[in-house]
This record gives sequence, structure tokens and C-alpha cells, in this order.
Amino acid sequence: MSAANALDRVARSLNLDPTEARSLRDHASSVFLLPAEHLVARVRDDPAAVEVAERVVRITGWLAEHGVPVTVPADLSHPVAIDEFVITFWPYLPQHSPQPPIAALGAILRSLHHVPEPPERLPTYLPLDGFDTLVAASTALDAADQKWLLERHAHLVGAYDAFDSQLGFGLIHGDAYQGNLLWAGDTVVLGDWDDVAIGPRELDLANTYQSVRFGRSQADLDEFATAYGHDLKDSPGLEVLTSIRDLHTLTGFIRAADRGSQTAARELRLRVDTLRNADRRTRWTAH
Repeated sequence: MSAANALDRVARSLNLDPTEARSLRDHASSVFLLPAEHLVARVRDDPAAVEVAERVVRITGWLAEHGVPVTVPADLSHPVAIDEFVITFWPYLPQHSPQPPIAALGAILRSLHHVPEPPERLPTYLPLDGFDTLVAASTALDAADQKWLLERHAHLVGAYDAFDSQLGFGLIHGDAYQGNLLWAGDTVVLGDWDDVAIGPRELDLANTYQSVRFGRSQADLDEFATAYGHDLKDSPGLEVLTSIRDLHTLTGFIRAADRGSQTAARELRLRVDTLRNADRRTRWTAH
């Protein structure tokens, strides 16, 4: 069964109209628009994701109550599991240009990092959790790349264990970057909360600094740091955190390349080559 077929079956079971459903994104999750319902469906092909999806529904509702600008789920009975798929539904937020500014991310993270202790126990952030298994099983990576990535993974996990946080541990988004910002009318909200956890707050900031690989300018970094209220550029652990992010960004491309996507395979090849050659000049293509 495909993600689209799973969505069609679940939508009809909930008396939703899946007519003319169209794909908005296909990466770590498949995201579809249901135009007739003004809803977005996020479909993950991982049966173990039910617990994650339930956590996301609860925590985003709680954060919204505390004034953090976040996406909130639609008022439906969900998540819904069908075969290997887990589906959640969200109000459709039409997007307009320009892209939400990076300063908005800094401001949202500042708000997030000042909320009280959440009402439920959240998992501790585990850097690159499952990355080694994904790499070892990949058919898109050759043996030499697998060996290098596994060694790099082990080195970075060890270095992360020695990381000394200056901002402290608390609730983090876990995958905070500009691509997860959405316009909600004239305001900006942060979506995609699958990796919400407890961890060092620097993790949520490091993603923006890592995005120089996508052409992020120093002016952008200054704008982000001003909005958040802290500049991470002189942190002794920044290189470890951005290097962890480098590997993290490979995961969706490995999965897609393993499924046969030539576009994903080309970007994966580019990223692995630049990492292995310590090349920081070649720009990556944002997904």
C-alpha cells in the first residue's frame, strides 16, 4: 500500500473527502493537502511512530496554550494507524512569499526555551538515533561511504556525550530550522514536532549555523542571534553540533535514494563527498 492509498482509506473512514488530494512534500514524512477539507495530512511509513504522533498532538496543544507560536492539530480523532502508516491531520495554512524570516525562528525558540516544565515526560534527545542502522542497511551507499559514515557517527556521538551546555537542558524542538516555519496569516508558527525532546538548548540553535552549507549569510546568523538573545558562534561545542546536523540531514536522502529516487541519490552523493573531503565551500540543495 502506498502513502496516498493509506490516506485515502483513513480519510474516508473519518468521513473526510480525499478527492483531489495532492502531495505537498515527500521526505521524512509524506505530506498531502486535502483541498475539500482544508486539511493537511502527514503520513509516516513507520508503525512505531504512533507514540511519537500522539506525543506531538499533546505537546503542540500544550505549547499553544502557553503562547508559543506552533502548528496545532486538527480537531479529529487521531493519530490513525493503518498497516505500516501513521497519519495525523492539521489545518491547512496557505503559504505566501517571502519565506518566513530567520528572525522569526529565533524569536519562537526563545519563547519555547522559556516555557515551564512540560506536563509529561519527554524522551531525552539522542543524537543521530538510528543513523548507524540506516547507514548499515542502505543499498544506496557503497561500502566505503558506509564505513566512513559509521566511523563519523561514532566519533560525533562520543563528542556529544562530552558536550557542556551553557544554555542548559530543557524542552527542545529537535529539528528547528527555517524550513519548518509556516505563515499562519500574517504571523509565523513552527511546525514538524516529531523530534521534540529534552536536551541542550544549543541544539535548536546549531541548525541555523549549520545552514551556511545552504548559503546562509553572516547577516542571517546575526539576525537570528539577535532575535533569540544569544550568539552561538563562539561556543566551543558548535562544531560538534553542526557536524551532527550534517549527518542528520542525510537521513531523508538515504531513505529516498534507497527507494529509487535519483534526485535524492544525487544530493546524497554531493553531501557525502563534501563531508568526506572536508569541503565547506560547495553548497547543498535545500529540500
